[in-house]
Amino acid sequence: MVKQWLAFIKKEFCHIFRDKRTMLILLGMPVVQILLFGFAITTEVQNVKVGILSPSYDVWTNRLIQRVDASEYFDVVSMFASQDEVNEAFRRGKVDMVVSFQHGFGDALERDEGAVQLIADATDPNMSVMRSAYMSGILSSFREDLMKGENLSSSGIDTQVKLLYNPQMKSSYNFVPGVMGLILMLICAMMTSISIVREKETGTMELLLVSPVKPVFVILSKTVPYFVLSLVNLVTILCLAVWVLHVPIAGNLLWIILVSLLYIFVSLSLGLLISSVARTQVAAMLGAGMILMLPTVLLSGLIFPIESMPSLLQGISVLLPARWYISLIRKLMIEGVPLFYAWKELAILLCMAVALLLVSLKLFKNRLE
Repeated sequence: MVKQWLAFIKKEFCHIFRDKRTMLILLGMPVVQILLFGFAITTEVQNVKVGILSPSYDVWTNRLIQRVDASEYFDVVSMFASQDEVNEAFRRGKVDMVVSFQHGFGDALERDEGAVQLIADATDPNMSVMRSAYMSGILSSFREDLMKGENLSSSGIDTQVKLLYNPQMKSSYNFVPGVMGLILMLICAMMTSISIVREKETGTMELLLVSPVKPVFVILSKTVPYFVLSLVNLVTILCLAVWVLHVPIAGNLLWIILVSLLYIFVSLSLGLLISSVARTQVAAMLGAGMILMLPTVLLSGLIFPIESMPSLLQGISVLLPARWYISLIRKLMIEGVPLFYAWKELAILLCMAVALLLVSLKLFKNRLE
């Protein structure tokens, strides 16, 4: 009895070891998940792009700028001469925060009247608060060092915080664009790939391809229902965002819809690509889950800031359509900037749409031949 039981156990091990996909799921998925969750889930402030606005540059101003730039949390990337330059930099996404010094900051500091204003991008309210807190800590430590070395008075630098785009600090301003990217990706890519693989798995796809209609039109016809459903989801999300969550649409509504349609097209093309590689519905679902869902949640900027991730994960995030769509929608919907300031994201999505469609259709045709 024991020998028979052990024989069955041995047989099951042989089945598992022969199935490479099962081995990948059992041994590979935990490794991928622990690495992603370990490195991507972080609330630390790192690599924050800082601009400096100062009417005059004296000794104390320069020393404080050097202190900020030497910090492991901030990188001084721009120096501005006017508020208009600051506004333009925020629209283009060149800075995350600006440190604005009062005129004659050095003289005012010696008179115990030094004041600094921190201007932060609050489209992500949690990160804006943390960045302001970290910067305030640097200002406080700078003042303490001056007290010891220069015998200045004990009061600190007067720090004021100005939050752009989301002064009410509502988290929905941050999550609505991210959820739009996640939902549209899952609906279009995952469900499209499963639908087409189901036809291939049951053998009905071959029957469709021998019909008088060209194979390309048969394949594209499978994606049309999901395109329509995604459009309905888009309208529903926008209505709920405005009327229930009270998230204002600051930009052009037409451009938001057109950009979302482009993203839907990219997601559908990605679903076709997955369906051309997967042979079963289970494989398609697992592939879509590992390739799309986890990276989209963790590496697209939906929840965690991309600049705080290791360089390797930042490089992987560049390949995710959701990263560029979420960034694009935040600029158009929350910041209300013209489409010109989001040309980079738009160009990347266009290139992804063309490349994914061509590759997926070619692979799909070869697999069925």
